[in-house]
Amino acid sequence: MTTLNAASRDAFAEAERRLFAELDGTTAEVAAGLGEDLSAVARLLGRETGLRRAVGDPSADSATREGLVRAVLGEKVGERAFAVLAAAVTARWSSPRELVHGIVLLGRTALLISAEKDGRLDAVEDELFRLGRIVASRPDLEQLLSDPAGNVGGKTALVRGLLADKVESVTLSLVEDLLHRLRGGDVVEEIDELAGAAAARRERSVAYVRTAVPLTEAQQTRLAATLTRIYARQVALHLEVDPTVGGGLLIRVGDEVIDGTAAGRLAALGRRLAG
Repeated sequence: MTTLNAASRDAFAEAERRLFAELDGTTAEVAAGLGEDLSAVARLLGRETGLRRAVGDPSADSATREGLVRAVLGEKVGERAFAVLAAAVTARWSSPRELVHGIVLLGRTALLISAEKDGRLDAVEDELFRLGRIVASRPDLEQLLSDPAGNVGGKTALVRGLLADKVESVTLSLVEDLLHRLRGGDVVEEIDELAGAAAARRERSVAYVRTAVPLTEAQQTRLAATLTRIYARQVALHLEVDPTVGGGLLIRVGDEVIDGTAAGRLAALGRRLAG
């Protein structure tokens, strides 16, 4: 998982503003196309070291960097995508790799906006969450999807089969882009990050809740309300029944873990007794 340094965060914010401007009042189809274009460019820059360094070189003139992108891409991307790319490459990033990661995030955002415009963002989030849980439960599958030498088309078809029924096109686009870029990393973590991005687009946090027994609707409502008060924003629950939890709840929101399980309470008591 890549993070952006201060200079790159400013550059990303500028490019993101341009993205929002380009998508204002457009259709879901236009947003999806822009997202696909940006994702393809990010993959190209990820493969081509020389090009990545050239367009991400902060010492080079911004007009030169923009001209290079225009010359290389030509008619391969639409004008809306080029406008966003121009805003990105003419800004000052901390490193070329962070520029590429920024373009990845911009493509992801455009695809999520597409689902939002179609009223399908909930479905995309749910499919990504379910996929993460399926892969996490099968180490052989996780290894297969993480293999950089594997065929991306075959992996995407497998994902479609795993999710069954009709899969949202945005879900497939997001996962396919991830599979193109993944180089032996933690595929479950990356899929969970995509689900979190979908939830964040709806201005919610995601609470991953493991419980020994299923929660009733009333319990889920109370838990969501409690977490919303704690984090001062809406919180979406993703529930996983896990008999090994041993009573209580194990909740993860971002990097924070709230351990209300019997094992967790015993461990905390042991630490206090140990002084």
